Amino acid sequence: MTREQLDKLTAEYQTLQEQIQSLSVQKAQFGSQKEEFKEAALELEKAKGRIYSSVGGVIIETTKEDAQKGVKEKQESIEMRLGIINKQYDEAIKREKALRSEIESMLKSEKQ
Repeated sequence: MTREQLDKLTAEYQTLQEQIQSLSVQKAQFGSQKEEFKEAALELEKAKGRIYSSVGGVIIETTKEDAQKGVKEKQESIEMRLGIINKQYDEAIKREKALRSEIESMLKSEKQ
């Protein structure tokens, strides 16, 4: 293999590392949001009296059922996004390992 091929693989590896870092941050963010909505759902269960919901930049009074429905929809959306991010992350990790192995192999053969 040529030095040019090695440089190309190294650049691809670095780009992949950045992608993995970005996916890792997104995983943490969605995980945090998932926990927030879980807590919101628990608080709604216990709620008595008036319930308010934020719609855009406005807070409106709503029913407990509508608020629970909204939280449930948001939880499902976060779960779906988190599933997609986890899948992308796993695929990126597999690709990173394969690239690292290929680069190491090229470097070994270059030294010989």
